[in-house]
Amino acid sequence: MLTDLIIIAVLAVLVGGAIAYIVRAKRSGVKCIGCPAGGSCPGGSKPPRKKLSGRVIGRKTMGISGMHCAHCTADVAMCLNRIDGVSAEVSLSRGLAKISYDREVSDDILKSAVEKIGYHVTYLS
Repeated sequence: MLTDLIIIAVLAVLVGGAIAYIVRAKRSGVKCIGCPAGGSCPGGSKPPRKKLSGRVIGRKTMGISGMHCAHCTADVAMCLNRIDGVSAEVSLSRGLAKISYDREVSDDILKSAVEKIGYHVTYLS
């Protein structure tokens, strides 16, 4: 009986703390609670597909860990699409980015762009 009361009290404190955290975060303008970008990632709308200026000369697939929501995928897509000659589509459910390019772009440039904004590249092929 006493253990049941202790368990209920601990759960109440945990749930209350979580609710208080969410309320404080939303009041301070955080868009994405729990996001590795600290809630400062872009909105949840799907970014427009970038059109390349030349014909596609190659494609790569990048595995990415650390994405937790649509805001994260939009952040990664915007970061990759800022690179000249690169067009990327990012999938949260598969944890990857499909990258097309119309000029040679080194793997180091692609990888560092994603890791610079707080995500981890698990593979690039």
